[in-house]
Amino acid sequence: MIEDQPIVRLGIRGLLDDRYEVEEADTGKDALQLLTDVGDFDIAIVDMRVPTNSAPGSLSGAATIRALAKAQPRLGIVALGDRPERHMAREAIAAGATAFVARSSPADELSRAVEAAAAAEQFVDPATSTGRGGGRALTKRQREILQLIANGDNTARVAKRLGLSGETVKTHTSQILARLEARDRAHAVAIGLRNSLID
Repeated sequence: MIEDQPIVRLGIRGLLDDRYEVEEADTGKDALQLLTDVGDFDIAIVDMRVPTNSAPGSLSGAATIRALAKAQPRLGIVALGDRPERHMAREAIAAGATAFVARSSPADELSRAVEAAAAAEQFVDPATSTGRGGGRALTKRQREILQLIANGDNTARVAKRLGLSGETVKTHTSQILARLEARDRAHAVAIGLRNSLID
């Protein structure tokens, strides 16, 4: 985890210690050094507030996410934001984070974000949404399908593009609607856009 507040680090360690071997870093530069010294990690938790300073090579939270994603492309990255705001979630996901959770959210949401990142599934803190839905993680395949739906493809085209059967696409679509608590495909696309699940 990359977090400059010892009390916050202690809390995160307490939440995850029984399931994960936890390493700590104060800065993005220290985290990159850990990758070199220790080797690949499954998950990184990055505080978006990590400050830049005058030290050579200092990195902001978003820059740290970009650097980690470049150094280890399969790394699941959970971004911790100050507030549950959509623009912060968008910034984190655009930088390469797998998941976004607000520091003010319940500990369970951080656990869900970590589990989603470990499974290479995107997760956006439900508190970032002012409407219903949007907080439950979609699998990578479901995000691909939702993106194609947003691009205007029908079931047959989605199936052809992804090499799937029409029935498989319909099953995935039903699961997308259920996970996002969406009324229909258009509503699912709106939720996906609002929560940075798709472009």
